[in-house]
Amino acid sequence: MSTQAMPIRGAKPAAASAFNTAFIVAWLFCLLFYFMEYAARSAPSVMLPELRTAFGLNTVGLSSLIGLYYYSYAGFAIVAGASVDRWGAKYTIPAGVLILAAGTAMFGVNVSWIAGAGRFLQGAGAAFAFVAAVYLASRGLPARYLATAIGITQCVGMLGGSAGQFVVAPLIHGVLEWQQFWIYAGVVTLFIAVAMLFATPREHLSQGANASIWTTFAPYKTVLTNPQSYLCGLVGGLLFLPTTVGAMTWGVSLLQEGWHVGYPQAVDRAAAVAMGWVFGCPILGYIADRFGRRKPVVLAGAALMLAATLAIFYLPPETFPPYLLGFLLGFGSGAAMIPYSIIKEVNPDHAKGSATGAMNFLVFVMTALAAPAIGWWMQKLAGGAALTLDVFVAAGSVYVAAIVVAAILTLFLKETGVGRS
Repeated sequence: MSTQAMPIRGAKPAAASAFNTAFIVAWLFCLLFYFMEYAARSAPSVMLPELRTAFGLNTVGLSSLIGLYYYSYAGFAIVAGASVDRWGAKYTIPAGVLILAAGTAMFGVNVSWIAGAGRFLQGAGAAFAFVAAVYLASRGLPARYLATAIGITQCVGMLGGSAGQFVVAPLIHGVLEWQQFWIYAGVVTLFIAVAMLFATPREHLSQGANASIWTTFAPYKTVLTNPQSYLCGLVGGLLFLPTTVGAMTWGVSLLQEGWHVGYPQAVDRAAAVAMGWVFGCPILGYIADRFGRRKPVVLAGAALMLAATLAIFYLPPETFPPYLLGFLLGFGSGAAMIPYSIIKEVNPDHAKGSATGAMNFLVFVMTALAAPAIGWWMQKLAGGAALTLDVFVAAGSVYVAAIVVAAILTLFLKETGVGRS
């Protein structure tokens, strides 16, 4: 019997015109979970010298320690999606927050293997955050608000990512030691786990929830045999590359070594991309919901990204105000969240969590593979010497191509908005 004929879960998402207050409250607490996972993800970047000294690591060892987060995140994205589909939100989501809390506190222990285990647990727990937020929003809000809710969720995550740098940096060089920050952050995350346990409503589970463990992953058969799922993952992943790899990895280097901008201003200008996300994700999500169409908003966001990317790499730096292009690039990249709505809508109700987990996995793996490949290519272009503007421009062609391919693939996506004809 197919998985569609025997759903694993008995709970239903909110009806097209219904609000469920209990799930909305749980979603709001889950936004705090998402905020903390992004803060934990970005905070090590402002304490690299302290970590290197504390653990006696060279650059490669330090990169490996921090990178443990991404490996566990990608793997547990699949587990998170299957878990909420099988067991519901009541205990699954607080468990994810608890894992993040434990990993966050462990990273503050001045022992390398404990810190490594903590970093791994951070990624494992963090993998539940976005899946949980989308799951709760889909059950608490009418379908016409789903893209808006996903945009708000990503907005809060980006605020957490910014806080992990701009708030944590003065803290650990002022009132706190870096170890104290991680322990206190773990305690705060623990309180969020307790709050989510009490706030998340219990759901009625079908008998399928007591079946063998392999049935936990049965919804993935439905998701991964649907060609639309792969299209959503490719579109989202390609639209994220110019920001996650281009701006957030190489943006400061481009500004410093290519445009010869001073370090403080280079950091601020690169951070304008994240600020563009903060506004672009909820606004573009709202537009997609307001007009009941997904694909035109994705195409519009891609067009804005393409224009900003071309201007960054092929026009003189002084052509536009310093922070404008980065902000526009990030704003347009907010459209990359809309495929997260589409993948849920092109798959059946019992596979909603798995659909989000699969989407997260596809996007994250694409970014994880592309980042070192682009870095290796740039170093090869530079011939072992310092990076130059010509090298960055050559790499920029990859981001241009990614946006164009994403736009073409969007044409083949199924329109799932309520305004479709």
